Amino acid sequence: MPLYESVFIIRQDVSSADLDKITDGFVEIIKANGGELAKQEYWGIRNLAYEINNNRKGHYVLLGLNASPAAIAEMERKMKYSIDVIRFLTQRVTEISQEPSPILRSHASDVEEVVDVTALRV
Repeated sequence: MPLYESVFIIRQDVSSADLDKITDGFVEIIKANGGELAKQEYWGIRNLAYEINNNRKGHYVLLGLNASPAAIAEMERKMKYSIDVIRFLTQRVTEISQEPSPILRSHASDVEEVVDVTALRV
């Protein structure tokens, strides 16, 4: 089966429990159609480039999927009619990397401790 990466944005006022329910619902659609989840990442609440339906921020989620085109079409159909999903994009890829995405790597480097070497004079 082909491999896909799908990124979708959910409204910022959705609770984390509801966010998990929405994401699990999309994964269940894929599994019900014979596909499987290869990777899932939550990128956090991020600013949107421009306001969409009075939303300035949103929860970003990445799914790496191994599924048939029919399963992807059904998942996108559900996303299109969900009032909580602001935007989504699904792209066919040649492989799904198991390493953290560049978004997560840059976020992890922001919270790493910085050592001030100028204060370590002997």
